[in-house]
Amino acid sequence: MRTPALIALLAGASCIALSPIWVRVADVGPTASAFWRVALAIPLLWILFAFSSKSRKTLDKRQTLPLFAAGCAFAGDLVFWHWSIQYTSVANSTLLANLASIFVTLAAWLLWKQRPSGLFLAGLAAALLGVGLLVRASIGASPGALLGDGLGVVTAMFYAWYLLSVKGLRDRGAGTLQLMAVTTTITALILLPVAVASGEVLLPEGAPGWLKLLGLAWISHAAGQGLIAYALAHLPAGFSSVGLLFQPVMAALFAWVLLGEPLVALQFAGGAVVLFGIYLARKASSQ
Repeated sequence: MRTPALIALLAGASCIALSPIWVRVADVGPTASAFWRVALAIPLLWILFAFSSKSRKTLDKRQTLPLFAAGCAFAGDLVFWHWSIQYTSVANSTLLANLASIFVTLAAWLLWKQRPSGLFLAGLAAALLGVGLLVRASIGASPGALLGDGLGVVTAMFYAWYLLSVKGLRDRGAGTLQLMAVTTTITALILLPVAVASGEVLLPEGAPGWLKLLGLAWISHAAGQGLIAYALAHLPAGFSSVGLLFQPVMAALFAWVLLGEPLVALQFAGGAVVLFGIYLARKASSQ
């Protein structure tokens, strides 16, 4: 196993784990922060794409609709996740968003008749049990936390749609940087009118506010996704999918250290069961 790739995988997961922290402390609303997350990353991604000879491929016109679908899916993923972060804990919102891998397999079962294995079904059952424990903890916290948990599950559905769209585009030959640059641009164009119509505060106050949004765009989005894309090209798929479970763990740690969000016992138990369920599901999918 290549050590640089493993370091890149864990570093990328940690960068993405910081994103709910940026969202929580941002001076703008959740939808606005979702827009700036992609809008501020666009120049960086296109510059990287321009200097990457391996990624320079002409997109087929038949890829236009799949690219638009990926952009719509990612826009939905960001909006629902950013709102989830406002209502529930960072740990809950991140854990529930990571149910995407389970929704991907369920979609393959329902749409393409790819029957899941018994190991996947065991993982699904464990994940649902963990979700139940997380929801039970949220009910004890506040009605708003329960709403945040629901938005986290919707986030996972949109992210599963995004992953399926991206897989189809990669199978058609789209390069990583090219795909990131194009879909990020499409996502920003979709989110701009949504953010304006939301009535939220769109512009941060002063340099500190802009630095928070740049951290969200450059560290969490561009660097995080880029490091993971690099790692996935050099590590076994099964190990990589399990390694990405490092993200919700780091998100909970960051929230505890930076935001003072400790996990209650029921939350800790639910999170552990969700992670175990996702681990089983991803292991089954990689076999």
